[in-house]
Amino acid sequence: MRENYIVEKEGLLLDYLYEVVNLPKKKIKQYLTHGSVYVDHTRTTKYDYPLQKGMVITIQSKVSSFLPFPILYEDDYIIVVDKPSGLLTVATAKERENTVYHMVREYLNKKRAGSKVFIVHRLDKDTSGVLILAKDMSTKNKLQEHWEEYVSVREYKAIVEGVPKKKETRLVHNLKETSTQLVYVAKEGKEAITSYKLEKSKNGFSRLTIFIETGRKNQIRVQLAHIGLPILGDKKYNKKTVGKRLYLHACRLKLFYPPKGGVLSFSSPEPKEFQKVMR
Repeated sequence: MRENYIVEKEGLLLDYLYEVVNLPKKKIKQYLTHGSVYVDHTRTTKYDYPLQKGMVITIQSKVSSFLPFPILYEDDYIIVVDKPSGLLTVATAKERENTVYHMVREYLNKKRAGSKVFIVHRLDKDTSGVLILAKDMSTKNKLQEHWEEYVSVREYKAIVEGVPKKKETRLVHNLKETSTQLVYVAKEGKEAITSYKLEKSKNGFSRLTIFIETGRKNQIRVQLAHIGLPILGDKKYNKKTVGKRLYLHACRLKLFYPPKGGVLSFSSPEPKEFQKVMR
């Protein structure tokens, strides 16, 4: 099942669903609890999620011929999606089904039984934006093995707390990871390279355009926090943050694509939440 509802008045999510969805209240709560409800393509389990007029609510059952997030590109070899914030790329010990991988696999199997899907690269759970998955092992291996060679642009948008001293700079740090999966800047470790350009500052927040040259775990989040510009909503590296989500979005990915013998570029628009912060 996949149902869309356009919000006609402000209110709280659960109360609104009770009014407009023709299902038992218990069933509606189950959809919320199990992560099957999306507001403007962002998954939420909060009963008291604040709604504004014009928002789009999607109720998505676990097995569907549709996806609860946009498909940016699809052919016989890959599928590129616009991943929402709050959704895992792949399963963990605690969550098996509410993942991009599971949803895309179910979507493809509805189209053709026996279809498979393979992760090419990942985005953090709370990072949104462009994500590529392969439909066969050969394509997956080829893209992964030549990832640094094929990919020419990895662009992000971020809202950070604070105002940069430099409007444009290139950050080079060595990163290490603790046993509790916390990444930090160290004298020795894997090199991470991130560049940013200041787009706008307002009310103590700044919008940055970011380009990465390496793909280290959490590198943007860690490097920006290290120089005193933590990403809004990053509760892992910025515990005092007030953001409702992680304000980091993978907006553009450009790469050489072997099946077509040319370059493809995939883009995702900046989320509405980012625009609201900078108004």
